[in-house]
Amino acid sequence: MYDLVSAVAVRKESGMRDATVVVVGAGVSGLVAARELRRRGIEVIVVEAADRVGGRTLAETTALGSRVDLGGQWIGHNHHRVTALAAELGATPFPMHTGRLPVLIDRSRRLSVPAPSTFLAVFILLLAEVLSRTGITRRWNAVTVASWLAKVPGASTRRLLDVIAAISWTADLDRLSIHAAARMIRNQGGLYTMLSTHGGAQDSLLVEGMGALSERMADELGARIRLGQRVLSIEQGESGVIVRTSAGEIRADKVIVTVPPPLLDRISYTPELPSAHTELASAGYMGSVYKAIAVYEQPFWRERAGGEFLILDAPGRAVFDTTPPGGPGHLCVLVGGPAARDLDRLDPAGRRDAVLGTLVRHIGPEVGEPVGWHEKSWSGDEYVGGGYMAVPVPGTTAGLPPVGFDPVGAIHWAGTERAADHAGYVEGAIESGARAAREVIAAL
Repeated sequence: MYDLVSAVAVRKESGMRDATVVVVGAGVSGLVAARELRRRGIEVIVVEAADRVGGRTLAETTALGSRVDLGGQWIGHNHHRVTALAAELGATPFPMHTGRLPVLIDRSRRLSVPAPSTFLAVFILLLAEVLSRTGITRRWNAVTVASWLAKVPGASTRRLLDVIAAISWTADLDRLSIHAAARMIRNQGGLYTMLSTHGGAQDSLLVEGMGALSERMADELGARIRLGQRVLSIEQGESGVIVRTSAGEIRADKVIVTVPPPLLDRISYTPELPSAHTELASAGYMGSVYKAIAVYEQPFWRERAGGEFLILDAPGRAVFDTTPPGGPGHLCVLVGGPAARDLDRLDPAGRRDAVLGTLVRHIGPEVGEPVGWHEKSWSGDEYVGGGYMAVPVPGTTAGLPPVGFDPVGAIHWAGTERAADHAGYVEGAIESGARAAREVIAAL
């Protein structure tokens, strides 16, 4: 510790460096990495192209004073890193309010759970779970999920599987291979975990919002974070790295890059990166997801039909009761894939009617008149590009999760796609940021 701090002090006094480490990106991964480095006495600068921190997390305050997340929000039952970070930063977890099964709605009517179409969908999902644990899906790395779904008998079964897949991966299913889907199932803990609330990946939430974790880490780092500075290039040399931004140059010994793999080509690198890294920009694309939270004085739906729905009517969507303890009522809506982009063509009132209208028949006219309305189309975010994560294109091997993170000289890598554990979740973002920080500390 003493030698590390002394070395930093000598470099600062000589004017040779602006910082020891530059972190590119002020999302969860970048903030975790910077925080860990700062705790070890290492001078760090975080540069972020957007005018806010958080990356794929974003919390807002409602008109009723509650907090809602427009980005990543859930804590899975085994997401111990998020749980620990939330406790450390003083955030308050609470369990999801959920029933045993979501209400299925097709053509504005409830779909009976014992229906043959539902049984067939469950059987196919179980088969996908089994196949994901084998290597057999490699032979279908160029076969798309859409082409496979087209062969499934029954329009209702196909539609149910289509909506589940689009919301789970936010992918265009004609641009997602069966093998990539299987890899994502395996890396995200299996379908049961992915799709479940209680005991699954959507187990609990934070009263203050997941975005509060990014905000509080940023408060700790203070002026070390530079917002609104797009990184243009990273140049490595014998004396360290030069990170050129839209606001000038930053000289350092190391750099941690946290941008999603499909956005890597927005930065130029000298010398050029190895092909294993340059291929990542074309090996995948960011998923498309639209998220909205409707706010009500009370969660009135709990006395009627519950607050968890899977709606097959266009746009296919999932609805969750994310109400915090004591209220007010929150209904969270997720739309994935092309349907999410289709909503961009509507105005805010049109989008609200499109995603809430079906629910009027099932939980009452009040659902169409929320006190507050918060929404975010992530594919329209120029700095993130989409969500929840990067999706590999059919036939690729470079973009399959988890994405490689071997350092390239003085460049280290983080971001949820590069997590060895829980890639695609906030949990994975924390894991990769902490791992990158450890790599840099060991290399200094």
